[in-house]
Amino acid sequence: MDEEYDVIVLGTGLKECILSGLLSVDGLKVLHMDRNDYYGGESTSLNLIQLWKKFRGNDKPPAHLGSSRDYNVDMIPKFMMANGTLVRVLIHTDVTKYLYFKAVDGSFVYSKGKVHKVPATDMEALKSPLMGIFEKRRARKFFIYVQDYDESDPKTHEGMDLTRVTTRELIGKYGLDDNTMDFIGHALALHRDDRYLDEPALDTVKRMKLYAESLARFQGGSPYIYPLYGLGELPQAFARLSAVYGGTYMLNKPECKVEFNEEGKVVGVTSEGETARCKKVVCDPTYLPNKARKVGRVARAICIMSHPIPNTNDSHSVQVILPQKQLGRRSDMYLFCCSYSHNVAPKGKFIAFVSTEAETDQPEIELKPGIDLLGPVDEIFFDMYDRYEPVNEPSLDNCFISTSYDATTHFESTVMDVLNMYTMITGKVLDLSVDLSAASAAEE
Repeated sequence: MDEEYDVIVLGTGLKECILSGLLSVDGLKVLHMDRNDYYGGESTSLNLIQLWKKFRGNDKPPAHLGSSRDYNVDMIPKFMMANGTLVRVLIHTDVTKYLYFKAVDGSFVYSKGKVHKVPATDMEALKSPLMGIFEKRRARKFFIYVQDYDESDPKTHEGMDLTRVTTRELIGKYGLDDNTMDFIGHALALHRDDRYLDEPALDTVKRMKLYAESLARFQGGSPYIYPLYGLGELPQAFARLSAVYGGTYMLNKPECKVEFNEEGKVVGVTSEGETARCKKVVCDPTYLPNKARKVGRVARAICIMSHPIPNTNDSHSVQVILPQKQLGRRSDMYLFCCSYSHNVAPKGKFIAFVSTEAETDQPEIELKPGIDLLGPVDEIFFDMYDRYEPVNEPSLDNCFISTSYDATTHFESTVMDVLNMYTMITGKVLDLSVDLSAASAAEE
């Protein structure tokens, strides 16, 4: 291990794996270590026995739930936008050859006490029970404007500069009411709170276009895709990829102590008495806790069920977003459901997550609006974890620390952190112009 590396990556969470893949493909010499004896860190995938050990303190799940190894329960479950940035990053590294994706059945939103399909096009807007007849017409006009909008063609701008006009002003122009804005902002544009209303509208319009383009991609009921066997496949796929490019992976390395010189710059990592030298370290906040600060907590419930979420057209995989305003909260709540159709549970079983940015210390009470939408559950586990973000100055210490995973059930915020880190580490912007057809859906 007494070698010199360009970069040592600590932790095999999703962000770290993607970065080590990108850096290996760039020709850097990468050593990737993890103190655990499994891949994935916080974003690992557990079978039933591991789930019971983690949350119930024993290894005897009830027999009626089926075989333990038929379960792949992702600890940080997130769907991918079919044309989104993460898929582009995966294709850029060619890691897609190790993965099979399958479209997600449904995308829903909670409004006025009910669950509705998210309308994504002008035609769907006309059919949606979310809006009354006049509001539908106004929404349809707005959707057409967004579909036709082309940043490089002023003819499509209708006289508005979306880098200056706020989202609130743009919506005002189309006369849309608060409820319509709520589902557009949170379930289509995937904003996590309402700050976007007073920010330039271009970002929201781009996010809506991404949703519509992703929806069209697989002709399914949602814009999302998810790997067969769950996200636990991703870190392992990146480990394979890294090996192809000469990177080295080492699991079960205790301690992983980052070493600094007298100027405070990183010089290596020590484990079991051996030090590997390096110029830069990439890690999650648990490896350098004194360089990160707590910024929040995520509350979540993990449920095993024997049926799909009610009112979602029997979707075997689905996301439901509960906008903050609908619940009188400061942040959105998310439902995620996946099942045997993505090979994450045995036949007839469904895994559902309810997650949100915690505003209290009582997840059972706080998550109730989401849990109430699930119907009967066979088993439920509650969990809270702290979210950290880095406070160090990477240009001074050469440590590049990822931000903890948020409560969202989609990847858009996660991958932005990865791209920003990539630019800080390498000084360049990742080229994401790729052939999207390379991430094909699995054959039915």
